[in-house]
Amino acid sequence: MSVSTIERFVLRVRKLIRMREMVNVLVTRSSQVRSLNRRFRGSDKATDVLSFPALHVQNSLPKPVAGDVVISADIARDNAKRLGHSIENEVKILVLHGMLHLAGFDHERDGGEMARKEGRLRRQLKLESALIERTKASSDSSMRKSAAQSRRATKRRTA
Repeated sequence: MSVSTIERFVLRVRKLIRMREMVNVLVTRSSQVRSLNRRFRGSDKATDVLSFPALHVQNSLPKPVAGDVVISADIARDNAKRLGHSIENEVKILVLHGMLHLAGFDHERDGGEMARKEGRLRRQLKLESALIERTKASSDSSMRKSAAQSRRATKRRTA
């Protein structure tokens, strides 16, 4: 995926979410993402996307910056393969997710507001399922499997 493709996509998303500030995007190896995640979030594992809002001490910068989005190329590649779409689209999905965090959305605390916004934008941008939708579906599937395994184990113990 070229730098210009990412730049055009970021500009498109900025317009859609009415974000005036610039966004920096870094696509790197999982080891680098893991290091950043450990250092800034206290989680010693790689993840697909991290967002770092800019500090508001930017008076000397020529253009205000909303923050940085960091994407694991390794995880993006694996997700794209597993989900059957292009790496380019996967990176775009992750950039969108990260930019929504920079815009102030937080899917862990907002009662689904970010998920709805991400879903609408994904459809506008003609992207596959949004990151939150995938995570929720995966979590729901895992919970259903776990519940089914518990029921089977209970039946075996009571039989």
